[in-house]
Amino acid sequence: MQTEQMLPKNSQTPIVSFVITYYDIPVALLTKCIDSILSLSLRPDEREIIVIDDGSPTSPVAELAPYINDIIYVRQQNGGLSEARNRGIQMASGEYLQFVDADDYLIRATYEHCLDIIRFQKNDVVMFDFTDNTDDVPLTFDTETSVPGTQYLNHNNLQAAACCYLFRRNILGSLRFTPGIYHEDEEFTPQLLLRAETVCSTDAQAYFYNQRPHSITTETDVRKIIKRLDDKHKVIKKLDLMADTLPLVERMALQRRVAQLTMDYIYNIIMQTRNRHFLDRKLSVLRREGLFPLPDRNYTTKYKWFRRMTNSSLGLSILMRALPLIKKER
Repeated sequence: MQTEQMLPKNSQTPIVSFVITYYDIPVALLTKCIDSILSLSLRPDEREIIVIDDGSPTSPVAELAPYINDIIYVRQQNGGLSEARNRGIQMASGEYLQFVDADDYLIRATYEHCLDIIRFQKNDVVMFDFTDNTDDVPLTFDTETSVPGTQYLNHNNLQAAACCYLFRRNILGSLRFTPGIYHEDEEFTPQLLLRAETVCSTDAQAYFYNQRPHSITTETDVRKIIKRLDDKHKVIKKLDLMADTLPLVERMALQRRVAQLTMDYIYNIIMQTRNRHFLDRKLSVLRREGLFPLPDRNYTTKYKWFRRMTNSSLGLSILMRALPLIKKER
């Protein structure tokens, strides 16, 4: 049974709807997240803060009483991150959307730069960076000229995390997160870019990512590892099939992203299983699906190097030995 409790909201159309997804973490982290939004230069009528409690064992609503005039609180049956975000999308009324995980927060000085971009440039999407260390966040940053989303996707690697996107809500159309899978962001963000007429990218570190132990991305249980890998494979196949239905320019853009994700998938198999037999079996599946060998494209130096190495048994053996010794770039 789904239940909800709403706290008062603004009657005017906000500039940004902030969708905070919450599940069973210390309430102090949630309130820090809310405070980071309240500290921004947005007036009360310019912001909408929606807290989606995805069926936590204990509701935090009593401890949110001081925020009664600032947030909308919704409690629903546990359905996972995708369901919680989709509920937030359904409820949001702002011109722009921003997802924030409840254990993370926005960094005021740098996020204000992102707000200035939508205030003065009216881009469909603003992409920004994240950090897990706020001791030395640069206050000077580079911001690229706005380009169509397809053009950006066709010439750049993509930041997968949906929380690093501030985007116009009406470009979503029917796009939603797929429930029940890991890597939902990697399926969502390239489709978001394809819908955007104007995209602005900045290296401003505007989002604090709290790397907690035992999170989904750091879980070492074998079953969780296999599910993460299987779900990533499903996302790759879905995007690859989608690319076949698109006009040429959009198809080429999405195929680049598919190749990136496939490279990352192979990398994760090596790093998370350290099992050559398992790797060979998965590469055989990719080969049957037309996803391997990786396409011969000059995407990046790293991509060209990785493609050459994976094209031979010797190269794969070297990767199996060398990659675990190399710290992965963020």
